[in-house]
Amino acid sequence: MRVLAINGSARRDGNTALMIRQAFDPLQTAGIHTEMIQLAGEVIRGCTACYQCWQRKDGRCAIKNDIVNDCIAQMQLAQGIFLASPTYFADVTAEMKALIDRAGMVARANGHMFRRKAGAAIVAVRRGGAIHAFDSMNHFFLISQMVVPGSSYWNMGIGREIGEVEHDAEGMETMRILGENMAWLLEKTQR
Repeated sequence: MRVLAINGSARRDGNTALMIRQAFDPLQTAGIHTEMIQLAGEVIRGCTACYQCWQRKDGRCAIKNDIVNDCIAQMQLAQGIFLASPTYFADVTAEMKALIDRAGMVARANGHMFRRKAGAAIVAVRRGGAIHAFDSMNHFFLISQMVVPGSSYWNMGIGREIGEVEHDAEGMETMRILGENMAWLLEKTQR
């Protein structure tokens, strides 16, 4: 089994990545392969509504000069997917939003190819707006017919400077439990 995390942060290995790694720990203990793709430094444009994905039905977006098709291919291979983003003006980063729109359109055009995979959102936040970012990513999972495991609280951690999120004991515990619940769900559904 395999769980992919896509980190939408502009900061490579920042607080969002630290939270992902905390959620990965129980998965790795359960023998589940984990991989993180970081969007930091990538330029990703949004969906152009060209509908070529509906015409070609090849599991790929027509825009080929960025990382999105690689992300979609890795999402197809995974049984579980974490989408993770810091909170920028009360929502996900522009890169995460572009990925959601394009991957979502390609998935729908290709027979709902993420259907029944497990998916969970992770949000890093300095202070406010995390719930809206959390909802944005969860809406992608739900409209994609995915199964969403929960945790002991909303999947968010508080911190601004890199490493501060590790001082949010409740947030880090929430990530650990999220990883445990993802592992449990995959074990139950991948028989």
